Amino acid sequence: MNEWLDPLLLSRWQFGLTTVYHFLFVPLTIGLAFTVALFQTAWVRTDKAKYLQLTHFFGKIFLINFAMGVVTGIVQEFQFGMNWSDYSRFVGDVFGAPLAFEGITAFFLEATFIGLWIFGWDKLPRGLHLATIWLTTAGSIASAYFILAANAFMQNPVAFRINETRGRAELTSIGELLTNPIALASFPHTIFACFMVSSGLIISVAAWHLLRKQNEDTMRPALKLGMWMMVVSGALTTFFGDSLSLAMTAAQPMKMAAAEAMYKTATGAEASFSIFTLGTPDGVSELFSIRIPYLLSFLSTHTLNGTVEGIDNLQAQYVTLYGPGDYTPTIWITYWAFRWMIGLGIAHILVAVVGLWLTRNGGTPKATWVWKIAIWSFPFSLIAMSVGWVFTEMGRQPWLVFGLLRTQDGVSPNVSGVEILISLIAFTLIYGALAVVEFKLILQAVRKGPAPVAEPDPVSGKIKPQVTVY
Repeated sequence: MNEWLDPLLLSRWQFGLTTVYHFLFVPLTIGLAFTVALFQTAWVRTDKAKYLQLTHFFGKIFLINFAMGVVTGIVQEFQFGMNWSDYSRFVGDVFGAPLAFEGITAFFLEATFIGLWIFGWDKLPRGLHLATIWLTTAGSIASAYFILAANAFMQNPVAFRINETRGRAELTSIGELLTNPIALASFPHTIFACFMVSSGLIISVAAWHLLRKQNEDTMRPALKLGMWMMVVSGALTTFFGDSLSLAMTAAQPMKMAAAEAMYKTATGAEASFSIFTLGTPDGVSELFSIRIPYLLSFLSTHTLNGTVEGIDNLQAQYVTLYGPGDYTPTIWITYWAFRWMIGLGIAHILVAVVGLWLTRNGGTPKATWVWKIAIWSFPFSLIAMSVGWVFTEMGRQPWLVFGLLRTQDGVSPNVSGVEILISLIAFTLIYGALAVVEFKLILQAVRKGPAPVAEPDPVSGKIKPQVTVY
């Protein structure tokens, strides 16, 4: 029973719950801001009613998601003070800097202009009003960069010195912190993955309506945009993911070894990538696998004869560097999270490619199975990105800040397991209720479909946007 009341275990569960839950809203917010800006730009340039309808339609989903993201994000930051006070005390001077930048610049930019966008339809000129959604998009992307820069410090600590007197890390260069190689590599990979998530939503929603032969005038162009965005964003996510794998291998070789469950150092063909593996219950020995020779070598070093260090070798090195302890992450989580990320990513890119082929001449597939498969694009993309984040964080264990602070040393010393358990249960119940509300609101908006717009002005011939408060 005492094991289940361990403050470290419960704190990790609570942080994992709040992080994963908050992260469900982040990629969709970033991706939908960009998508809505594209639809509104198309309307401003062409004055076609269908683009205004799509702007309002996906704008409503964007705002629902944005509101949930803000609420859960606030709780997320409180975690550092509640359950991880020793972590905050040790790295707060460094970790807090990009978070402060995110709050006072990016988030304020995003929040200000999203308000102007919501209430400015009939008060601002078209061009100026269009600028507000693009500035909202810029704010959300900038916000993501500062968050990723903070996380990059945990993966690859730079721009700090240890103050022995105060027992903490202190910032030495904000420029070096914001140009951390991990941040520079993860930023484009993450942003284009966000665009994949929003593309998946557009494909799923359009497929749902087209399956029922509803709103075809608006859903056909939406589907086309979603599929092209998925293919382009998928290609760019893959390209920058390759750059991230190189940076990750340089900073945390144990993470790449754990991603392959590779215990012994391998070179060339032996540094293979397993598509599927069956192992012993302890995960140490392999029973059966399907492998691609040289692939892990190429992913880790960009050469076919590169060497990838194994878990056993790295464990011995880390014991020498950091002292006795187990420096191996949970292998089965990192192994399968890495494969689910790649597999689901490829799957929904293929759905988009097939969809573009089937609709290449402007036709609409008559087979219902096509639309039923396409509807899964959004769940696939969201799960793929979520397990990618799980891989990133779980692969860093047992470190909170790699090489500096272990997870067990960052937990709050004066918070009991019972207190954390109570808050964990409360968060779970509240978040469960919020999830139901969010799902119902979005489902209601999706089922309702795009609302009709006003007739063109008899003098100018242009369509005037309706006054919209979402």
